[in-house]
This record gives sequence, C-alpha cells and structure tokens, in this order.
Amino acid sequence: MTVASPASRRRTRSLNEATLLEAPQLLFSKIRGASSNRTLTWLACVPIALVGLGLFNLTAHAAELPELTPAFLANNMFLLICAVLVIFMNAGFAMVEAGMCRGKNAVNILAKNLIVFALAVTAYWFIGYKIMYNADWIIPGWFKFGGLFFDPAVTPDMVKDGSLVPSVDFLFQAAFAGTAATIVSGLVAERIKFGEFVIFSLILVGILYPIAGSWQWNFPDDAGVGGGWLNRLGFIDFAGSTVVHTFGACAGLVGAVLLGPRIGKFVDGKTNAIPGHNMAIATLGCLILWIGWYGFNPGSWLSMAPEVPYIAVTTTLGAAGGGIAATLVSQFTGGKPDLTMTINGILAGLVGVTAGCDGFSMPAAWVVGFFSGILVVFSVAWVDALKIDDPVGAFSVHGTCGIWGTLAVGLFNMDKGLLTGHGFSQLGIQIIGSASFIVFATVGSLITWLIIGAIFGGIRVTKDEEIEGLDIGEHGMEAYPDFASAK
Repeated sequence: MTVASPASRRRTRSLNEATLLEAPQLLFSKIRGASSNRTLTWLACVPIALVGLGLFNLTAHAAELPELTPAFLANNMFLLICAVLVIFMNAGFAMVEAGMCRGKNAVNILAKNLIVFALAVTAYWFIGYKIMYNADWIIPGWFKFGGLFFDPAVTPDMVKDGSLVPSVDFLFQAAFAGTAATIVSGLVAERIKFGEFVIFSLILVGILYPIAGSWQWNFPDDAGVGGGWLNRLGFIDFAGSTVVHTFGACAGLVGAVLLGPRIGKFVDGKTNAIPGHNMAIATLGCLILWIGWYGFNPGSWLSMAPEVPYIAVTTTLGAAGGGIAATLVSQFTGGKPDLTMTINGILAGLVGVTAGCDGFSMPAAWVVGFFSGILVVFSVAWVDALKIDDPVGAFSVHGTCGIWGTLAVGLFNMDKGLLTGHGFSQLGIQIIGSASFIVFATVGSLITWLIIGAIFGGIRVTKDEEIEGLDIGEHGMEAYPDFASAK
C-alpha cells in the first residue's frame, strides 16, 4: 500500500479559483494536459491579461491598487482595442483621398494624412483634452480651461468601479479629434500648402474642436451639476455625426471656398470631372474605414456592455443601406453604377447612423443609411453647382450626411423620435445642436484660415506647383517615379 505524502495530499487550487496573477503559472503547469475547453479558454486569455496588467500597472505610478477586477480589465481593454481601430481609420482616409485624387499629388495626400494624426495627438495631449474634459468651466457650459496635459494616474476607485483609466480614455478621444482634422484634408486636397495645413490642424484639434466638443460630451455629475449646454438641453449625438463629422466638414468647406477650385475643375461655367488615379486603393480605404467604424460607434459606449453588439449591427445596416442607395441613384442618374458613389454611399451611411446608432431600431438604421446614400449623390452635384471644389466629396459625406443623421435622431429615436410617437421636441433640439456646431465651426475656421493666410501670404500653392503636382513642389518626390504620371 502506498501512503500519500502530506505534499501530495495538499489540495491544488483550480483555475477557477486562481487569481489573475496565479493563473499563468497554473496554466503552464497544465499545458501538457490542455485538453478541456475550460483550460483552453484560460490559456487564450493569458496574453490579453498580461498585456492588460502591464499597460495599466505602468500608468498607476506608485499608487497601491487593489487586485484588478474583470470589469476593469474588460472595459479598458475593450476601449483600447476600439481606439486602435479608430486610429487605423487614418489609413482608410489616406487611401480614399489618395485614390480619388490624381497620382501627382499622392505623396502630398499621404503625408497630410500621416502628419495630421501626429499633430492631433500632440495638440490634444498638450491642451485639447484638458479643454474638452478635465478642466473647470470658465464660462459654465460653454468654455473650459485649467492648465495643460492630463493626469494619467490610476486610482483604487477606478479599479473597484471598473472605470476607464485616463490614458485609455485620452487615446480614444484623441483618435476622434484626429478624425475631425482628417476630414478637412479631403476638402482642400490638391492645392493647399502643406505647412499652412499643418498649422490649421494644430489649432483645430487643440482649441476649436475641444471647445465645441465640450458642449455635448461633458456630462453633468450625479447631482446634475455641470455639463455642456447642449448636453443639458438634451441634444443627442451618440458617436459624433455632428461633433466630429459635421464640424470637420464645415471647417474644410471654409478652406475649400477660400482656396478656390483646382485648375480645370470649372471651365466656361461647366463642371469637369477630374478622375482619381487609383480606384482599387480608394475601395480598400472604404473597407478599412468601415471596419474602423466598429471602434468609432461601439466604442462610444465606453464599456464592454450588452449594448455594444447591437450598436455594431445598426452601424453595419447604415453602411449597407447607404452603399445600396448611392449605387442605385448613380445608376438612374448616370446610366451606369459609379464606384466612387458606392464608396461615398457606404461612408455616408456610416456617418448618418453614427449620431443615433444606440437608439435606432434596426430597420430605422438601414433607412437612415439608405437616405444618406441618396443625399450624398445629390449633395455632390449641389456642391459642384455652387462652384465649390470638393475633390473627394468630403463635405457631402461628412457634412450633409452628418446633419441628416443628427436630425434623424429626432425622427427615429425609439424613445424620443417624432416618427416613434414622441412629438417634435427632440427634433427641435437636434436642429439647435446641429446649427450651433455649423456656426461655430464655420466662423472659427474662417477666422483661423484668414489669419494663417495673412501671416504666410496665402494658403494656396502657386499655379506652376499645382500643374506640376504637389508631390514635387511640396515634397520633392513622386509616389510613382517609375511610371509616367498623368497630369
């Protein structure tokens, strides 16, 4: 008879009972026998858990934190992933803009889209985030200020409550700020000076966008004190159809008007199409943006909650409706389906559904996207009729459909919409909110563009530089040096 030693009789802790710090050691001790689904599930979680521990413990400074809770890790890891998706949208914007413009300006467009996010993060970190969120009201509900930078410290209460750490929240919000500046790039493409665009982007992200954003995305405290004036009014813009997209579109539209059209765009009162050089890149960019929107909209819930998958579905339906509608309208109006309109229709549907994706029914989300797709086609023609040169249709996608999506909340919101039986009140509030952002973005951007132009002798490149291409004039290089470029 074999007598078990005291050590062999000691009860071994199971994976279910293990703490987060003990789990990796137990997993590695069991790896040869990793046959059960439960063990495999734990093993798959190890990399995520370790990354989470490293990331959040680094930002905790010397604070003595309690054991990290599953809710704390899940919420922060979820938002970190969403932030990365939104940041990756910069690749989509760059591809759509570059593909829909001429090859001789590709380097310039790619450079703008790269530098604009670097600028956005820097300006937003330096002052913008503080103005938008973590500062005291100087003018209650309208303007905040209280120093520079932000405190990244993690507190025990954040861990206990499963709250977001400041660093993750900043990264997510900075990605949104960068999106607003990137929209401007498409409207002023192929004729703006690189340096002047850089300066405008810094001011937009560091000052203008945070001021307007604080009106809506600053919430009152538990006692109902504070909060932006639009938020207190009841304005709804869940993920930024107005705060991000309409704001960026209006800022860019002012720049496009001041710049004037590209050479050859309008001749003898007629609009001449200037085709893009690479529709494959533009299409890939559209798909990247679609994927990135799953960080943009679901991430705006700011936690890993049951509502997140629903928001992802309404976002998808909006994009689908927009793509279908724009393709059909381009077929009926032009005789053949236009790929550029399909691309812009998908993006229009995404913008349109963004304001109310948490409060739309699934059929309503598709309908909002479908009407966005119709609007974007006619808006492109309307902007051309006004002799405003918008090379990629950025205002039609982000401005026209941002306004529509914001007003659609007042029509289709399940709890407050006119068409769901709740009266005109919310629609009126949505009109006020949208109009306030349009006015502020337009006036603020106009002043900024004019000052920059006065200081630096204009914001447009010379005629010779534009004809030769901004790649050579602004950067001294070509995107396709081994191929003959089409001027």
